[in-house]
Amino acid sequence: MEEEVPTAPGRPGLRVATVPHADPYVAAVLPAGVTRLAEDGRWLDPDHLAAHAAEVDVVHLHVGYGHLSAGELEWWTEALRRTGVPLVVTVHRLADPAPDPGSRHDANVAAVLATAEVVLTLTPGAADEIAEQSGRTAIVVAHPSIARPVPEVGGERGLVGLVLDGAGPALPDAVGLVRAAQSGAVSGGGRLRVLADPGAVPGGVRTAVEAVGAELVALPPDGERRAAALQELHVAVLPERCGGHSRDLEVCRDVGTRVVAPGCGWFTEQWSDVVPYADPVRGADGGLDPVPLAAAVAVALARPAPRPADREWRDQQLAAVRQVHAQVYASVAGDRLWPDGRP
Repeated sequence: MEEEVPTAPGRPGLRVATVPHADPYVAAVLPAGVTRLAEDGRWLDPDHLAAHAAEVDVVHLHVGYGHLSAGELEWWTEALRRTGVPLVVTVHRLADPAPDPGSRHDANVAAVLATAEVVLTLTPGAADEIAEQSGRTAIVVAHPSIARPVPEVGGERGLVGLVLDGAGPALPDAVGLVRAAQSGAVSGGGRLRVLADPGAVPGGVRTAVEAVGAELVALPPDGERRAAALQELHVAVLPERCGGHSRDLEVCRDVGTRVVAPGCGWFTEQWSDVVPYADPVRGADGGLDPVPLAAAVAVALARPAPRPADREWRDQQLAAVRQVHAQVYASVAGDRLWPDGRP
């Protein structure tokens, strides 16, 4: 059994409330010595925050605030200012994947960026866009390793996995994705497996999977079982829309699975070995051009599967990411202005 990477030391006793709480990324970046406060589901509640402000040193916001209205988010950020609780924000997704008249994502991101003491993000391209849109300078920290190869799982040469992790607005036309991925798999001498939550797959997608002769396999939500499902593949197609970073991409890098992903956004900045296809058009209509995707899948199949990421390097990278978080937490907590005048 491999030894766990020692976490970078944080200031002893520092108390951090993270949003979300139960998340592999959030758990991975936590420095040693820092206490992550138990999740009670109310750190985004201004009244709860005000009542318990003395019990928290830093709030670190990742994702999970998109449900708040503009008024609710303004109330929450005002509570942070009144209590002096410092806010750290990591920008995982900057742009709304499917903007519509009722969308709040972009406005919410702008509001938290205006409030945060420190802004973090995962790639230089994202940092440049944050600077252009909000005038904030973001600290770039690499997406850390959150998976390790599963020893008893082998990859199948020629197996293409299309990851449909929720057929929601963040994905282009799912039926078109199935057909394009199947075309590329056949052209490259492989076969297609669609990985999704079978209970959430629309009937049209299920029909398309059956029509092209692919298999539909349940995709575990997180952890070792998800890593194993991705490790079985030669090529993973991750049709995530522009404006974000990909957790599955990092898992594929760790376990040694080649990735096909959109050429837009910052996927190739996360991992230079990604095979990109032409940028999808943002919008509710999906904007999928099947030809570049099929071609990218065929190209990826012509290449050997990459070796799993070097564990020593990934462990060093993870330790460095934790060290950055330790320094940020200590800095903002040390600068905290208490309403009652405490230093």
